[in-house]
Amino acid sequence: MRDHHEGQDHTRPRHEEPMLKPVGALRGHPRSAAYVRESHGIHRRRDLGDDLTAALHAWQLLMPNHGSFTGLTSAAVRRWWLPPIPKGTPVFIALGLDDPRPMRMGVRTSRHTRPIGYDDFEGLRCASIPETLLACARAVSLIDLVVMIDCVLHLQQCTVKDIEAVIRPRRPGAKALKRALAYADDASESAYETLLRLLHVLCGIDVATQYVVRDEDGVKVARADLRIVGTPDLPEYDGDEHEKAPRRVKDRRRDRAIERAGYVRRGYTAGDVLHRSASVLRDAERSLGLPHDPERIRPWLDELRKSLFSPSGQAEFLRRTTPRLPERARPGRID
Repeated sequence: MRDHHEGQDHTRPRHEEPMLKPVGALRGHPRSAAYVRESHGIHRRRDLGDDLTAALHAWQLLMPNHGSFTGLTSAAVRRWWLPPIPKGTPVFIALGLDDPRPMRMGVRTSRHTRPIGYDDFEGLRCASIPETLLACARAVSLIDLVVMIDCVLHLQQCTVKDIEAVIRPRRPGAKALKRALAYADDASESAYETLLRLLHVLCGIDVATQYVVRDEDGVKVARADLRIVGTPDLPEYDGDEHEKAPRRVKDRRRDRAIERAGYVRRGYTAGDVLHRSASVLRDAERSLGLPHDPERIRPWLDELRKSLFSPSGQAEFLRRTTPRLPERARPGRID
């Protein structure tokens, strides 16, 4: 017969419990410094810092099995291109209409008359991509939404038809999503490429995306972000990586090749797109031989002020989406 003490660690006092690595999140009130409070009755591991995934694993403990993260929360988990998300943004959760449980401060709940599809993403239940976009359409502006649609189309995570399938009458957000889908372009390769394109399009400047530049022999020289249709001008977004020495040398070589092919490259930074958009438009007007019209920039500025890329847009977003009272005291949203 095997002795019941066999296999025990006799070097540790018998009253001392084995050291167990804490799980990522748990319910209750653990008496351990290894956890920090996320909300009443839910905690996450302290050593994970402000990691979004750890916090959401804690929030998920409060959801029924059919519940899922949606909107900007799902988009962040999926690592889409996103506008700047302001501090204080709530966690977006989708629940059934008949679910009786209230949610907490810091949570924005949409309640649905029928179950919505969701995907398991790193152990988190996230609303399907079309449902996530529809939820985002209820919360963010045109510019923000087009950035996210461009991302999922470019990465081939879903199709236009998939998105169109959730655009149904009387569904909140459907009209905004339909409008944004009309501006989407799967050729975009970054959020700021999308913004640069929208700046031109909203100002009435026709552009072609991912234009292939060829020399007089038909040999491909480069692929430009945009081309102003009817001109040799090539507007492009220059991110921070273009300022690094190895990339800068390569870029100058590319610029010379584009010039020899008879085109004019115009590089713009994030600051140009967001804060000096009038100068970007002036360049386009000169390319097309148009007189400067100060009113032409207004559609872009109007949409930019509503977006999370601007302080005014962030303030308005928080005003609309941050609950003032626990949801126990407010009627739920019905989709």
